[in-house]
Amino acid sequence: MTVSSFNHVKISGVKTVIPENYVDIDDELEFFGNNPKKLERAKKMVGYGRRYLADELTTVTDLAVDAAEKLFEEMSIDKNDIDILIFVNQKPDFREPNDACIAHGRLGLKKSCATLPIVLGCSGYPYGLWLASALMQSGFFKKCLLLAGDVPARATDQKDRKKAQIFSDGASATILEYTSEERLSYFVNGSDGGGWDKLVVPFGGMRLPFDKASFDIEETDENGNKWRANLSLMKGADVFNFTMDVAPKLINEILDVSGWAKDDVDLYAIHQANKQIVENIIAMSKIPEEKTPVDVFSKYANSSTNSVVTVVCDQQKPLKKVVLCAFGVGLSWGAAAVDLSGMYNGGISTYIPPKDRPTREEQIKHWINYFKGEE
Repeated sequence: MTVSSFNHVKISGVKTVIPENYVDIDDELEFFGNNPKKLERAKKMVGYGRRYLADELTTVTDLAVDAAEKLFEEMSIDKNDIDILIFVNQKPDFREPNDACIAHGRLGLKKSCATLPIVLGCSGYPYGLWLASALMQSGFFKKCLLLAGDVPARATDQKDRKKAQIFSDGASATILEYTSEERLSYFVNGSDGGGWDKLVVPFGGMRLPFDKASFDIEETDENGNKWRANLSLMKGADVFNFTMDVAPKLINEILDVSGWAKDDVDLYAIHQANKQIVENIIAMSKIPEEKTPVDVFSKYANSSTNSVVTVVCDQQKPLKKVVLCAFGVGLSWGAAAVDLSGMYNGGISTYIPPKDRPTREEQIKHWINYFKGEE
């Protein structure tokens, strides 16, 4: 694992945004054989509750830009002070250009502001903080806007009971600032690329581009779950075993690196894969249960890249010593021990889509006219 420490970088504010549409697991009794006891067992064991779904016109960039605009306003931040924008996500608006450039334009940031995309899922937020801290410690960049998010629920067939009840959409904005004061942070990162195919979308890249034949692919497993070529594949048992092997060690290593005692930490923000997984990690790493929320999954489900940020934004009390622990696609993992003293917590807000946004048909027509030189 890679171990890093930085100084003079302050996390000064954070804000999460979620879609307005949601589904409650209590309204899906049909998927539990119309058996209330079976549903209650699943809720108790896995933590199923409410998940938020972006509509067909809402992208992760829409959510992240909204989070940034709200954070700018709430913190009275001049957007011209942003020196670098980093955007972590894995379901971009377009294959090209990257969403960091798109977000830069939509936010109206200065042209001298550098932009950088990171393609990562569940482990992405600690990686984003790590990269931002490394770039800013020199003092060259004074203020960074870190955007992070994902729309895994929108990208999941809601009849697929392997994944649909787990995932939720959301994005966040974080402000980091260079400071002359002592402000230490610690990071542990790692990867096991040998397991890259345990969480994968096989089609749509240059390895297997979409064609008519792939669009027609539709397979059904023995439980009636359907898979199409535009959807992800997950080896659930392998991912679970990977998590149980990596996450407890990761937490203990970041504590060793930081020199923090377990009881000194105000909050352990663990990736909300599901309630059962978080509870197992708590038991195996022997961290305080009362400082490690497991109910965020029931409130907001698994929002992938934004999961650990959602845990932080859900807190109603001031925080100082916080440990972040995330793991997932890649396979990759990252942990951070950060000092959030004085940080503004903007909480969790709802994204309201603009009424004048173009429909899918209008967007298609625009790009046809764009090609013809008519727009």
